[in-house]
Amino acid sequence: MRSSLGLGGGQAQWGFLPNAHTDFIFSVIGEQLGIIGALFVLALLAGFMWLGIRAAVQSTDRFGALLSLGLVAWVGAETRINVGAVVGVLPVTGIPLPFISFGGSSLVITMAAAGILINVARQGEAGTVLRVAGSGRRPTGTARGR
Repeated sequence: MRSSLGLGGGQAQWGFLPNAHTDFIFSVIGEQLGIIGALFVLALLAGFMWLGIRAAVQSTDRFGALLSLGLVAWVGAETRINVGAVVGVLPVTGIPLPFISFGGSSLVITMAAAGILINVARQGEAGTVLRVAGSGRRPTGTARGR
């Protein structure tokens, strides 16, 4: 038996697995793309979480940092719960795999969260650029401290 069957070549989507297109999409990815494809999907989600943590660290305000960490924790928890259910470590709860599972409402909300995370990252980068460009000097004409 081959380790991967290629895209569209698996048997799980033909009724052998319940909800193969939603809750168990990770098992279909594993069947069709093998361990390399499954690890690649997990690496992409881990990269998203790492970039979210980086945005939280570089955020200029506390709210942006906490918001970023909350969004990353949410996506990370959904990923762990879904993959845990697929591999049989956790009970099946119906939580979708972020960005991948079929389901419009989950995808829309996750994409909105990604957009918010991008905005926090842009705000943090803009603050970093302003701090570096200013190098501690105050612009002329300000009345700080008076």
